[in-house]
Amino acid sequence: MVRKHLNQNLVVSTILLTMYDARTRLASGVASEVREHFGPEVLKTAIPRSVRVSEAPSYGQTVMTYDPASAGALSYLEAAREIATMGAPK
Repeated sequence: MVRKHLNQNLVVSTILLTMYDARTRLASGVASEVREHFGPEVLKTAIPRSVRVSEAPSYGQTVMTYDPASAGALSYLEAAREIATMGAPK
């Protein structure tokens, strides 16, 4: 829809699932649908719903500086590694 109405040259190279709550069927269902629709553009890593990720901006920080050992920070690091090993965007 964005490509059709706003930017015909838009290319989606990478999709990162965020605010993922593995405890819910809804999150699992949405993740499955996104992966099915977009395929290899979706990273294997998902960023979990996390209080630390939500709190960090309140302190003017990223989760990486606010709580580098948190699940959210570690997931963002893993996503960055995944992107770095993907090669050039399509």
